[in-house]
Amino acid sequence: MSRIPQSSSTRSPLKPSSNSRASNLSAKPKFRTPSRSGVSPTLPSSKTSSNTANQDTTSSSLSIKEAIALRRAEAKKVQLKASTNDFISLEDASPVPAPKKEEEDILGRWPIRETIERARSTDPLKSVQNEPVLPPSDPSDAPRRKGRGNNPAWYEAQDLIVLKMWNNEITEIQHEISLFGSLKTLDLHQNKLTSLPSTIADLTALTSLDLSHNALTALPDNIFALPALTILNLSQNALTALPLNAPFASRNTLSRKQPLGGGFFTPTITRASSPLPCLLVLDVSHNKISAAAIDLEFPKTLTKVDISNNPLGVAEPRCQSLIQTLGTLPKLKELRLESAEIGDDAFPDTLFPSPPFPSIQIFDVGQTKVTEEAIKGALKSMKQVLSFDLTAEDPPAGVACIIVGKKIVKEAWELELERRENVRKAKHADYDVWQIPEKSTSASTARQEIALPKPHREVVKEAWEIEAEEGLLTEGGKRRARAAASAAAAANDKSQKTDIGLGRPSDTPDQSSKSSVQSLTNSQYYSQNTQTLTLPPSSPPVKGAAHTRTFSLALASKSSDWRTDDLAVPTPSLPLSVIVNQPFAQTLKVLVLVNRRLDKSFSLPSVDGQDSFLPHLEELNLEGCGLADLVPVSRYTAGGTSTPPRSSEKILPLISKLFPSLRTLNLSHNSLTNASLTVDALSDLILSAPGRHGLKHLRLRGNALSELNGFQGLSENFRGNRQVPEWKLDELDLRDNEIGKLPAELGLLPLDVFLVDGNTFRIPQRRVWEREGTKGLLSWLRGRLE
Repeated sequence: MSRIPQSSSTRSPLKPSSNSRASNLSAKPKFRTPSRSGVSPTLPSSKTSSNTANQDTTSSSLSIKEAIALRRAEAKKVQLKASTNDFISLEDASPVPAPKKEEEDILGRWPIRETIERARSTDPLKSVQNEPVLPPSDPSDAPRRKGRGNNPAWYEAQDLIVLKMWNNEITEIQHEISLFGSLKTLDLHQNKLTSLPSTIADLTALTSLDLSHNALTALPDNIFALPALTILNLSQNALTALPLNAPFASRNTLSRKQPLGGGFFTPTITRASSPLPCLLVLDVSHNKISAAAIDLEFPKTLTKVDISNNPLGVAEPRCQSLIQTLGTLPKLKELRLESAEIGDDAFPDTLFPSPPFPSIQIFDVGQTKVTEEAIKGALKSMKQVLSFDLTAEDPPAGVACIIVGKKIVKEAWELELERRENVRKAKHADYDVWQIPEKSTSASTARQEIALPKPHREVVKEAWEIEAEEGLLTEGGKRRARAAASAAAAANDKSQKTDIGLGRPSDTPDQSSKSSVQSLTNSQYYSQNTQTLTLPPSSPPVKGAAHTRTFSLALASKSSDWRTDDLAVPTPSLPLSVIVNQPFAQTLKVLVLVNRRLDKSFSLPSVDGQDSFLPHLEELNLEGCGLADLVPVSRYTAGGTSTPPRSSEKILPLISKLFPSLRTLNLSHNSLTNASLTVDALSDLILSAPGRHGLKHLRLRGNALSELNGFQGLSENFRGNRQVPEWKLDELDLRDNEIGKLPAELGLLPLDVFLVDGNTFRIPQRRVWEREGTKGLLSWLRGRLE
């Protein structure tokens, strides 16, 4: 392309006149940067024509790269002019802002205001008379604050639903709170409110209202006409009345639907036609409300009512009406009147003609003047079973927990132990009416009194009557009787030793054993109703501290209730050789041998081919007998002779062999050590097998146990296998021992009651089982194992 020469008058003054291309390139600037003032980077000229000519000449003389760079610089200049606020021209310096074009909708929709105006102008029916004028909108050219340009429009705003202003120092609520018509939750507790505006009742969408811990003395009447309120908390105030029926009591009651104002856009308030028809929870505790100031129009939907710490009034007739009304609520599950001024006069026996409180679970009248007898008389027609034991768990279905007097919260395992103790006492006593606790799936067990037919039994004399007949009311008579019994026993032993020394064993039966057989059938020891045999305790003679003449071979006088029959009872801790000869031996179920420490041995019958006795014995109590790991054993034949004299055997294998049907074993307060708790001994004792039922309750409290290796070995059966059919143990009592470490493997054992108090270990801490009981302790041990 040929280059047309131009005159020197049209050339740029910055460009030298030369025919050399190298000189032209060296003289030309490579980049042209725009100035801040917006002046064009092109060369100045006095005439427009010359300027245009120079631009054409320049563009024609530039290369392609230079032209591209020039275009980019011009684009940057335009962009900088649009983004800066500096005055580029006189138009930018004008104080009146230029009109801005409205942004067009991408979908082609009209703006909201234009849509409303078109609808008003094109509506042929005009159904609304005197339609109000729309409020003026802000002019589009009005200046806006910095950072407010992206705020949502008035038609895009959302209504307030939750408002929490608790724990402040608010003293007054303005009437404008009613403008939050969509408010559902209002929390104003722990403030300094003394009154509420009447417009707070216009918040008809409220479902939860908390006004506790304030200084309110009265409430607006229409607050009890809120149609959707479910939770109302008015505790810790100074209220003196609860006028539930106040909005509906006057004759000139307002209509159910009331407009809030006269405008077109003002909402309509819809009030309830009955007091709080959706209310579930009502808390008015710690106020100054009397029973006479409470309207009895309670909502039928209530599930929890708390009127604690209120001066309801003792000897107030209105209290009976209040309890009667609350008893008719079909869904009420929890009623609390703790520390309220109320007495037995509010609970007469004829209070409820029909079964009250059909759904009640907790009825709290603790720390009041109400007694347990009054509650039982007033609630005798209830369908639920009354339970006066308070636990941290919810009562089971069909049981109502009644709290009377001082609150004593017990753990589940404590209630279970009390229940079993009551059952044990009932078995050991001959009652005409005794309590049998029903089986329950929860820790709180219900007790039902079952009247048993009164059996015909002989007249049993008291201990003092028998002693009076035998002349044993004085200490001298007792000493003479004991000395005579000891002399007779010594004579029998001497005759036996003499016969054995001569080589002529005695074939005559022992007279003492015959007397023992006769004495054990006495009703003082054996109970036919419960099939229980209880032998009296015995202890070795103790040498006195005064002088040696106080020593006596007779039995020590422990108490004043000695009986002459006790002198004929055999001295071994377990006189099984005498018990098996009793007529009740085949049906005996419970054997109690507590504190029999005079002869710490077992007397067993010697029968060839028979190792087990008492086939129906289910419970054996050897508490406080001082037994060790090895127990002396004497075997007697039918004639009363012992062959061999004595041997020592391990106590746990011996008991499991003697009594195959044993379910409960109590060896508390003895001298057992770790040597007794081997894996084999515990397996034979606890696990069931053919011919052996398996142990369910094992009590080893107050022994000398320091390790639990035997139970740790048994727990290996449950590793990877939670179901072991042979395992029957439910209760394990290891309290007051010397256990220094609790193995984590014990968490695998499926126990219902596991007691470990009074040991030396420090991990886990006491709060693990005190708060969560046996389940929490076993879960903690399993966590350590994992």
